[in-house]
Parts: sequence; C-alpha cells; structure tokens
Amino acid sequence: MRLVRRLYDWVLHWAETPYGMPALFLLAFAESSFFPIPPDVLLIALCISLPLKAYRFALVASCGYVLGGVAGYGIGYGLWDALAASFYAYVPGFHPDVFAQVQALFSQYDFGVVFAACFTPIPYKVITIGAGAFKINFPVFVGASLVSRGLRFFIVAALLKKFGPTMREFIERYFNLLSVVFMLLLVGGFLVLRHVF
Repeated sequence: MRLVRRLYDWVLHWAETPYGMPALFLLAFAESSFFPIPPDVLLIALCISLPLKAYRFALVASCGYVLGGVAGYGIGYGLWDALAASFYAYVPGFHPDVFAQVQALFSQYDFGVVFAACFTPIPYKVITIGAGAFKINFPVFVGASLVSRGLRFFIVAALLKKFGPTMREFIERYFNLLSVVFMLLLVGGFLVLRHVF
C-alpha cells in the first residue's frame, strides 16, 4: 500500500506542474492500445487539485483516449497477424478464446460493444485492437469511443468539480480501501473477459 500511496501522491504532483495535461493525454492514449494503467487516476487527481479546469481535463483525456483507440484499431487492422502471439503471451486480457468471443460480439453489437467497454473495467485495449483485427466499421468505432469515453470522463469531471474538496477528503481518508476496490475492479474486468465470455 505504501508504494500505491507514493504513486498516488506522485500523480497528484502532476496537477501542480505544467505537465499535468500532457501526462494525462499520453496516459489516456497509451492505455487505449497497450498500457495497463487507466487514466482515471490522473484525471481524478487533476480535477481535485484544479477543479476549475475539470472539463478541460476531461476533454484532454477523451481526445487522448480516442486517438489511442485509433492506434489500437490500427494495430489490430494492420499488425494483428504478426503481433497476436506476443499479445496473448504478455498483455493481460488477451487470450485466443476471449478474442473469438469478442469477434462474435462485434458481429452482433459493434457500436454497443465499444460503448459498453468504455464504462466497465473490461480492458478497452482488447476492444480497440479487436475492432481493427475484425475490421469493424471504423466511423462506428470512433463514434462509439468518443461518445462513451467522453460521457464517462465528463461525468467524472462534473462530479469532481462540484464535490472536489469533499471528494479529496474522502479519498485521503479511505485511500487504502479505495485502492483495493480499484484493483479488484481491474482484475474483475480481466476475469470477465477470460471466463464469462
């Protein structure tokens, strides 16, 4: 927990530097296609530290996420045959059975699958790369990503702008418990992909 706490404090530090927004953009971009840590932690930290810029942070996170999703789509579309074995071996959430189920879901609900993935702990990178690998309609993919992630980030920003100081006190007081809950949700997303589908 000390390591997680240190990371939390380090993330909060970005809100007081000129690099907070670029870091948020890069984290959102990377998480959409290959990086395991979601940008929500940094978004929350920035919104709590600077609530007047909450909507700007949400916009930056949304843009980074959508552009990262496009990069993930490109990986799936053009490089999946060459990279599949590496992803299955080294990237959490990727498994041949899961990928086959994601393909079946895309064939029925393309917009719905992308939209739902943006609001759940299911790793979005599986959806972005899968969308490219299975050649789903690109404008549909981008539209679903933009609407769902934008909605999610702006809801978080609105809540933090309104309840910022209270939320910060709550996070500080229950940090250890919230860290455990967050990790359980993250692991739960991977398990859902692997076992339920």
